[in-house]
Amino acid sequence: MHNFQFSVAVIFAALAVSITPVALAQDQAVEYIPTTLSPTVTMIKGRGGNIAVSSGEDGVFIIDDQLEPLTDQLLASIRSISDQPIRFVINTHYHGDHVGGNEKIGKAGAVIIAHDNIRERMTTDQLSNFFGETTPAWPKDSLPVVTFNDQVTLHLNGEAVTAYHVPRGHTDGDSIVYFSASNVLHMGDIFFNGLYPFIDLDGGGTIQGMIAAAGTGVGIANEETRIIAGHGPLSDRAGLLEYHAFLIKARDNVQALIDRDMSLQQAIAAKPTAQWDDILGKIWITPEQLVIFIYNSLTGVDHFTVLEPAATTTE
Repeated sequence: MHNFQFSVAVIFAALAVSITPVALAQDQAVEYIPTTLSPTVTMIKGRGGNIAVSSGEDGVFIIDDQLEPLTDQLLASIRSISDQPIRFVINTHYHGDHVGGNEKIGKAGAVIIAHDNIRERMTTDQLSNFFGETTPAWPKDSLPVVTFNDQVTLHLNGEAVTAYHVPRGHTDGDSIVYFSASNVLHMGDIFFNGLYPFIDLDGGGTIQGMIAAAGTGVGIANEETRIIAGHGPLSDRAGLLEYHAFLIKARDNVQALIDRDMSLQQAIAAKPTAQWDDILGKIWITPEQLVIFIYNSLTGVDHFTVLEPAATTTE
């Protein structure tokens, strides 16, 4: 299970339902695939970020809740695991494919928990240069009502479940969540398993933070830990270690070009991620986009740089 570099065919099959834009999700039937990880914890793959469901004598709580238009379908999938109401939601970050169900689930009585920066971003319009659009502030019922700075622990269903804030990784509000007795770790979008990661520079993300956060996950996990990626198949500590090593090597390759005084355009043309491009760079994030994430992170540029198409080609 641990191999990080899955075949392109396998990854397309695993991810086809998880990176579809919100607009395309409207009115589409989605197959939700549950995987039992412990007597109380189930992973659900659907369309959007992977979800963890804890169910037991204390009720149900979930990690993330995917896309708003698909909330009813997601809730039906959760009810197939337990018909108890959802008591808590932990959001791993603020993107719409992870918080889209907050409004309906919050209105039904669930307490939404997230890092301080998630509430901060959800209460204001958010410009994304990467997507070329602005996401408006979320409705009141979508917002976290309990926020934390460093970490928070829930004691439910026979175990302590701790969300750890990992700064400036995928965004500036990421958390990874560890189910101690079940030995399950949800990495949120710190971990893109089998494809290049999206580092949301406009949302406070950096390559340095991604590396540090992946390292934190490696430190929490052991050889038996089941690891839920934000996107992609279920993994384990060996898979996360391989991903961590990839992030470090990709950063080092780009840093070497910066040290040679190469511009962003020159760094892209030098193809510093070529060794992974055929496996990881044909799913969603392109090699050029990954280089922009890394180059801008390392040079202190806090937003995604949109290049003219000709700027990424060589003559």
